[in-house]
Amino acid sequence: VQLQASGGGLVQAGGSLRLSCAASGSTFRSTFRLNTIEWYRQVLGKQRELVASVTRGGITKYADSVKGRFTISRDNAKNTAYLQMNSLKPEDTADYYCAADANYYLDDGSPVAQRYWGQGTQVTVSS
Repeated sequence: VQLQASGGGLVQAGGSLRLSCAASGSTFRSTFRLNTIEWYRQVLGKQRELVASVTRGGITKYADSVKGRFTISRDNAKNTAYLQMNSLKPEDTADYYCAADANYYLDDGSPVAQRYWGQGTQVTVSS
């Protein structure tokens, strides 16, 4: 399973960006389930921060720093999650990563339960 994060870029303060995180690979399996999806961000030299999460059932959580400005959502049919970022601030500048827990069965019936990470997508907010 691979997670592909996209949508980052350069935006002025107050602007918006929409990040996407799409799963591929074993998603064709009928047993494939993408569970909780999370967005993290990291600034070089600082600890990775959990920004938002969404369960398969749509329950969302946000870091206090982004509440009211960011919205996480998902499309289970497309195995894709989104992070709509509005009212962006310079302090939102970071590399953004998505992560997800997934489980499925292989052809021989063996269960797979693993956590996957996407590559980072850079968000730069200018003042």
